[in-house]
Amino acid sequence: MVRVERLLVNYKTLEEFKKFKEYGLQELSMLEDLQSNIIENDSESPFYGIYFGDKLVARMSLYRVDKKFDYYFSPKQDFLELWKLEVLPNYQQKGFGRELVNFAKSFQLPIKTNPRINSKDFWLKMGFTQVKYDMDRDKGENPLVWYPKGVSEQ
Repeated sequence: MVRVERLLVNYKTLEEFKKFKEYGLQELSMLEDLQSNIIENDSESPFYGIYFGDKLVARMSLYRVDKKFDYYFSPKQDFLELWKLEVLPNYQQKGFGRELVNFAKSFQLPIKTNPRINSKDFWLKMGFTQVKYDMDRDKGENPLVWYPKGVSEQ
């Protein structure tokens, strides 16, 4: 059974994150994010992951955004921003990414994400949809969103 867990903001997690960077996933690297959270002594970690044995094989950053910054959902509300979902190459196509997304959906809040390299098809399979592009709001990004029941596009 796969279990998503909140990752601790500590030096052990920092070492695990370095393993992702070794695979050349620099664009998605959360190493700098984790280092700044350690420095700030942030006890509410935005990082979640899946271990296979004692090895971290999948991870994501998940941030709750206050409704005053909601330019996507109706009714206006708090939403989740899902950043930097990564699965190590040898563990891809095994359902770990799907488990992380389903975990995020379990909060029953709308979710916004920005697809990275060649990942748009994955997000569409997960039930995310493209929003109508707004130059002022999206600033060059092409966000995808997931709507829980009772929520629609603004």
